[in-house]
Amino acid sequence: MKGTGSHVQDRQGLRAGVGRADITASGDGVRVHDPLYAKALVLDDGRTRVAIIAMDAVAIGGIGDVSDDFLPRLRARIEAKLSIPGDNVLVNASHTHPPGRMLCDDDEQVERTFDAVRQAVESLEPVTVGAGRGYEDRIMINRTLRLRDGSGWTIRHANPCPPDDEVAGLGPVDPEIGLLRVDRLDGRALAVLYNFACHPLLGVPGGAITANFPGFASAVIEAALGGATALFLQGAGGDVTEVLYKDANRPRDARPVGVVLGLSALRALSQVQTGAADLAVARQEVRLPRRTDSDARIAELRREQEELLASLRFTSLNFRAFLPLYLKCALNPEYPADYSYRYLHEASIGSHDLQALDEENRGNIAKYLSNIRAMERLARIQDRIATYERHREINRASGEDTVLTEVQGIRIGDCVLVTSPAEVLVEVGLNIKRQSPYEYTFLAAFSNGYIHYGPPASDYPRGGYEVTECFLAPEWQEIFERTAREVIARL
Repeated sequence: MKGTGSHVQDRQGLRAGVGRADITASGDGVRVHDPLYAKALVLDDGRTRVAIIAMDAVAIGGIGDVSDDFLPRLRARIEAKLSIPGDNVLVNASHTHPPGRMLCDDDEQVERTFDAVRQAVESLEPVTVGAGRGYEDRIMINRTLRLRDGSGWTIRHANPCPPDDEVAGLGPVDPEIGLLRVDRLDGRALAVLYNFACHPLLGVPGGAITANFPGFASAVIEAALGGATALFLQGAGGDVTEVLYKDANRPRDARPVGVVLGLSALRALSQVQTGAADLAVARQEVRLPRRTDSDARIAELRREQEELLASLRFTSLNFRAFLPLYLKCALNPEYPADYSYRYLHEASIGSHDLQALDEENRGNIAKYLSNIRAMERLARIQDRIATYERHREINRASGEDTVLTEVQGIRIGDCVLVTSPAEVLVEVGLNIKRQSPYEYTFLAAFSNGYIHYGPPASDYPRGGYEVTECFLAPEWQEIFERTAREVIARL
C-alpha cells in the first residue's frame, strides 16, 4: 500500500534532539557541488538513549574516506562524554560515490560527527513519533540482469551491457520508503528518518563532490517541512542502481532523481500519525564465514577467457571495412551490394556474382560481430578476475576463516531498524522484513562497519558483480538472517 502510516505504542516520556555537521573535504583543487553532512538523531525515553547518525559517505570504514578506527573512536567518545552506550549508536553511510577524496581528515570526521551528536543531546525536547512507509519504483532498477543461460550480468561502467537478445529479465527491487516521523508537541516536524534501498552513483555534471540524490531528497524534505532535519538511512541497495545510470544521451545529474524520491517521501509522511513511544536496543556479534572458492572461480574464468581468445581467429575484416559493409546490409538486406537492377541484370545473363559476394560479406560481418561480443565478454572477465584476486588477498591477509561483525536492532515504538555492515542485496533485505513480527521493519545496510557485498546464496552460481566483489561464503546469508531474527526477538 502506498503511503500508509500508524500510531506507535502509547507510552510517555520520549524526548528527541537533532544535530548536524559539515564533513566535506576542503582545500586547493577540491570542487564541491553540495555539502556532505553527518546528521544525528538522539532519542531518550527516560530509560534508554540511542543515537542514530546518517553520514554522507561511501562506507563506515573498509573503503572510501572513513577509516576503520572511526566507529570505535566515535562510539567511545560518545559513551564517555554524552552517556550514550556505544552499543546504542548506529552509524549509517549513504554510499554516495566519490569523485575522489570527499570528506575532511580522519580526526575532523570524529570531531565533527561527535559535535552533531552533542548538538542533538543538548537540544532534547518532548516529542511524539510515528512510523509509516512510502513507495517509489520509477528511479531504480536491479542492476544485475538475468540472462537466458541462467547467469547474471551487472550493469556497470566498468564493462559493457550484455547483448539484448541474451537478457531474460530483471531482478527484484524494494520500492518501499521506510519512514519515521518525529514531531514536536506542537505538531511541527523535528526530524524525518527515511530508509530506501538504492545505489547513489549518478553524481552531478562536472564530477564535483555531492551527497548525490539522497542529499537532494533530504533538501526537498527539509524545505517542505521548514526546520526539520531529514536523515537518510541506506537500505538493502547492493544490487540496485539508477534507471538512468548508463544513459549516454544526457549529462549525469542526480538532482531530478532526488527530487522524485523526496516528493514521494513527503507524500507518505503526510499520512503518518504520531504518538508516544518507548525504546529498546539489542546488539549481537556474529562471525560470518569467508569464501574459499576464489581459486576455482578464477580458474573457470581463465578457461572461458582462453576459449574466447581462440574464437577470434580467422577474422577477415577490420573496423574500417566492417562498418560500410554492415551499413549497406542494414540499409537494404535484399540488395546490399548495389541497386536491384544490377541483380536483375545478372539473373538475366545467368550470373550470380553479386549474390556470392553478399554471402561472403554477410559471413564476414557475422564473424566480426561475434568478435565484438567476445571482446565485451573478455572485458568483463578481466574485471572479474582482478576482483576475485583482490578479495582472495583480503581473506588471506586476515588469517581467519570468518569475519567478526555485528547486527544491531533499535526499536522505536513499533518501528524497528536492523543493521548490517554489508552491501546487502535486495532479496536479503526483503527476507528480513518478511520475517519480522513488526509491521515497520527497515534494514539499514552499510551500517556500523563495512564488509563489502552480501548477496543471497542463490546468487552465487549466477556470477554477477556483487558475487564477484563478495568475500563471504554463501552460508553467510542464513547466519545473518537467523541473527537478525534473534536480535529483533530481543527487542
